[in-house]
Amino acid sequence: MTPPQDSLLNWQEMDAAPEPGTRLCSLDALDASGAKGVDFENGDKRFSLFLVATENSGPCAYVNQCPHAGTPLEIFPDRFLTRERDAIVCASHGARFRIEDGLCISGPCAGKRLTKIPIETIGSNAHIARDQTNRGSK
Repeated sequence: MTPPQDSLLNWQEMDAAPEPGTRLCSLDALDASGAKGVDFENGDKRFSLFLVATENSGPCAYVNQCPHAGTPLEIFPDRFLTRERDAIVCASHGARFRIEDGLCISGPCAGKRLTKIPIETIGSNAHIARDQTNRGSK
């Protein structure tokens, strides 16, 4: 288990974090639930992220880690959103986060943010952005 977000300097420094340019998934994978978890392993180290569809700006991605306790957000695969698909929700503590920027709008970590991962779309696939100076999704 990696430490809670407050003690992390950068998602790229986390164990088993994917390299810029890494393919994450097909954009079609977001259709079923509105979100898709993707895991990476390097030996006994694991890095988990998820992508979520947005209405206006294309998909965005976040580290799959609640800023409250450092736990994964979902209990069941790819279940990151509320039933209405209007917010990201932590299944452990009920915290709700805005989809567009990961800001916690209610729950035990209100005011904190999920760690955003810059992504880009290439054809019909989402990739880790090659240009890491752009901190948002493309």
